[in-house]
Amino acid sequence: MPQNPESRRARPRAIAVCLMAIALLAFAIPATPSYGQASGQVRVKIVKAGLLIGGGAGNGVLTYRGRDYPFNVSGVSFGITAGATVGRLDGRASGIREVGDFAGTYSSVGGGAALVGGINGVHLRNEKGVTIVLQGPKAGMEFAANLSTITISMR
Repeated sequence: MPQNPESRRARPRAIAVCLMAIALLAFAIPATPSYGQASGQVRVKIVKAGLLIGGGAGNGVLTYRGRDYPFNVSGVSFGITAGATVGRLDGRASGIREVGDFAGTYSSVGGGAALVGGINGVHLRNEKGVTIVLQGPKAGMEFAANLSTITISMR
């Protein structure tokens, strides 16, 4: 049975359209995160106090790839700081290639206020590219607008 010229031209177009659809679908499907970088869950308890120059210390746990890694936190803030608070923060750490990347010196610019109770939030980044975003309740009395340096060391 002879084929007409239109059907001969339509076949390559149909194949090209199918290939383009498959290629678009491959880019549209979300990829599994690279095993090279993963995020972790972070829980921290920190006590802060200060007048002009503040200080704080605490401890926490990084849950990363199914394992818990305890750590210590210490920090100094410069700027307007007055009061004392206790906070429990929860959040995520991203940009971790290996657990050792989590430890280091983080910097933050921020502020907050609490009178008996309040909400605390912080966005930190270290020299290895790890970013930590935390938030949670705090108790005490504090007014702060400052530049902070926070050091995390693994236990």
